Amino acid sequence: MEGEKILSGALDAGAELESVFVASDVPVSTEVQRLVDRAAAAGVRIFDLAPGVMERVADTVTPQPVLGIVRTPRADLSDLAKVDFVVVCVDVRDPGNAGAVVRAADAAGAGGIVCCAGTVDPYNPKTVRSSAGSVLHLPVVVGGDPEEVLKVLGGFGLRRFAAVAHGGLVHTEADLSTPVALIFGNEASGLSDGLLAHVDGRVSVPMSGKAESLNVSMAAAILCFEVARARSNLPMMDGAQ
Repeated sequence: MEGEKILSGALDAGAELESVFVASDVPVSTEVQRLVDRAAAAGVRIFDLAPGVMERVADTVTPQPVLGIVRTPRADLSDLAKVDFVVVCVDVRDPGNAGAVVRAADAAGAGGIVCCAGTVDPYNPKTVRSSAGSVLHLPVVVGGDPEEVLKVLGGFGLRRFAAVAHGGLVHTEADLSTPVALIFGNEASGLSDGLLAHVDGRVSVPMSGKAESLNVSMAAAILCFEVARARSNLPMMDGAQ
């Protein structure tokens, strides 16, 4: 994990940092020094890197002056047995999209994420960056056959709503106030007909422009926050009082 903000967030989330690396050829900011001091106080090993080393070991072209190695958290479906809002990714391939979905779910109050088999690794460095560290804020289940995952979530009492570009119930009309799982599919092909046979309903975000569909992460943000709105006393955005 790269950068002061994301590593500070990892510490806040109780993640297990194994080591922190600091570029010695870049002036250390107050924020980075505060992070280093905090990590050292927690028993994390601190290493100063010689000039030019950070550029060779970091994942980005222009790396930040501090990065850390964080132990990958583990979760399985049983950890979601008492969760009332879950987001499921099926064959979401782009790390940036997957990370943004995780971030949106976290921000909207989801209790867990499932990245089914075929979805990009949520702990891919790019996915972690795109999630802004949200992969450490809630249980992220990695793997599992999508049909089996939906079967288990249904057994937990969750209503399974598939996000589809067209033909679903308008998202503001779906009852998302009850325990729910939102399912998002591949960026290009969406969800297969076979998998759609295993959901309880389909939901769509209506579009009035010429765009054929929304990016999966944008759709996830809209639908996740519609779940949050449905569970609050906020009015609909159609002028309702």
